[in-house]
Amino acid sequence: MDPMKAQQLAAELEVEMMADMYNRMTNACHRKCVPPHYKEAELTKGESVCLDRCVAKYLDLHERLGRKLTELSVQDEETMRKASVGSG
Repeated sequence: MDPMKAQQLAAELEVEMMADMYNRMTNACHRKCVPPHYKEAELTKGESVCLDRCVAKYLDLHERLGRKLTELSVQDEETMRKASVGSG
C-alpha cells in the first residue's frame, strides 16, 4: 500500500475512533448525570460537577487504555520480530 494512502487511512480511522469515543462519552455521562425529565433549562451545579467528573474519568481511562494497548502492541511486535529472527 502506498505510504501516503496508508497515512491518510490511519488519520481517517483516528478521527472516526475519536468521534465514536466522544459519542460514547457523551451518552454515558448524560445518562449518569442528567435526569431524564428536565426541571430547568440550565444544568444544575450538581449536574455540572457530575458531568465534569464523568468526562475527566472517561478521558483518563481512554488515555490509560491507549497507553496499555500501545505497550502490548510493542511487546507483540518484539515477540514477532524475535520469532522471525530465530526461525530465519
